[in-house]
Order: sequence, then C-alpha cells, then structure tokens
Amino acid sequence: MATKLQRRTASLRKLHLLQTLNKPKSVKRSCSIINILLHFYKLKVKLEEIQREYQNLLKNIRTPKEVKVEKINGEQFVVRVACNKGGDKLVSILEVFDELGLNVVQARVSCRHFFSMEAIIGVGQDQKTSDMKDITDAVLKAIDEKQSGEQEMLVT
Repeated sequence: MATKLQRRTASLRKLHLLQTLNKPKSVKRSCSIINILLHFYKLKVKLEEIQREYQNLLKNIRTPKEVKVEKINGEQFVVRVACNKGGDKLVSILEVFDELGLNVVQARVSCRHFFSMEAIIGVGQDQKTSDMKDITDAVLKAIDEKQSGEQEMLVT
C-alpha cells in the first residue's frame, strides 16, 4: 500500500514538473501530457535540423594546404601536412618520401574533417641529407596532383 502511494506521488511530482516546463493552458492531465509530447517532438525536430546544418557545415569546410617541415636532429625531420580530405593523399605523400629516399619512423594520420598527418622521417642509408625546401615542395606537388586529378574526375 505504501509503495503504491509513493509511486503515485512520484508520478504526480514528475507530471507537475513537466507541466511547469511546458506552461500548459489546460489543467487537465491528458491535455498536459499531449502538450508535453508535442513539445518533445518539436525539440526532436529542432535537434535534427541542427544536426543537418552541422553536417552541411562540415562538408563545406575548406582547409588550406599546409606543409611544414622542421629538422629535429641531423638526420630526422618532422613533417606536418593539413589539407582537404579525399583521394589517396597518404599514398602520394608516402611515395614522395620513398622517391626522396626518406624512411618514415613514426606517423599519425587523421581524416575526420580534413586530412592531417604528422610524421617523423629519417634520411635513408644510401641517401644524402635532404633539404627541408625539397621535402616541402615535393609533398605540396603530390597533394596538388591528387586534388587536380580528383577535380578532373568530377568534371568528366
């Protein structure tokens, strides 16, 4: 008997709380519940609209191409790359490193909203020390070729 009374008072308390949030025009319990459900539905629709707008904004984000190369010791460099995602940019960049005779010691890559990579590269045994400018130019060229190739495929 006591638990039934406790459940009833708890549900009445929750209903009263929902009524205060909804500011009902009617005192009837059924009208209040319908108004509350309508309010929740409107909130759900508004949330879906905000999520669609957020997704559209993410699609339209344009990240400028950025390549930074820093020398960390005599034989190693840190290469940071950021650009729009799409295509095989990672493969192109790794091919450039291979052509220059550079070995990737460690790398972190992310393609969530845009392509970003941070890699520690070392000069290979048979390769003489590369210049930071050469590495930057080669990586930028690889990114540009991939982006122009993707745009040509979209046009045709």
